[in-house]
Amino acid sequence: MANQGAKKRKEENTRHMANLRHLIIACNVVYVLVRMLIFHSSFTWKHWVGLLLTSVAYFIPYQQLSQMAKPAYSDDGELLDGGFDMSTGGICGYLHDVIYITSFVQLMSIISDKFWYTYLVIPAFGAYKSFGFIRGFLSLGSEGEVEDEKTRKKREKMEKKASRPKLVKTRNR
Repeated sequence: MANQGAKKRKEENTRHMANLRHLIIACNVVYVLVRMLIFHSSFTWKHWVGLLLTSVAYFIPYQQLSQMAKPAYSDDGELLDGGFDMSTGGICGYLHDVIYITSFVQLMSIISDKFWYTYLVIPAFGAYKSFGFIRGFLSLGSEGEVEDEKTRKKREKMEKKASRPKLVKTRNR
């Protein structure tokens, strides 16, 4: 009864990873069947490279998610932790996004090779997040921020109040 949350999380993670695995397998099967068998006359070495690229783009995030979802057991085999919550954001969400973008690119590249440009979203988003992260570090000590009139007056009032000498009242007997 004590580990119901961990058991539930373990079952959710197992189900979630199975769904991701089914998505990846389905996208690969559709790509191979349609692109290689039906449109075989237009299948070139670039498509082999694309299949290899999407396989790597599936494999790496899936393995990382699999490691995050792995439950932890004690020495006597008792379930301690059900694994990471796959519904949270952060790195887990980014790994899911890579898998979903890869599946979109792989399936849409059957229609047109121009859909490969969609992959540029991943490094563009990474650069955007990195720029925001780096900018946060650089602007920590900067005084160049513009303050509005109300904030300036409030700051000046507080500085003036702080610079006044403090009077200590004593009780006369």
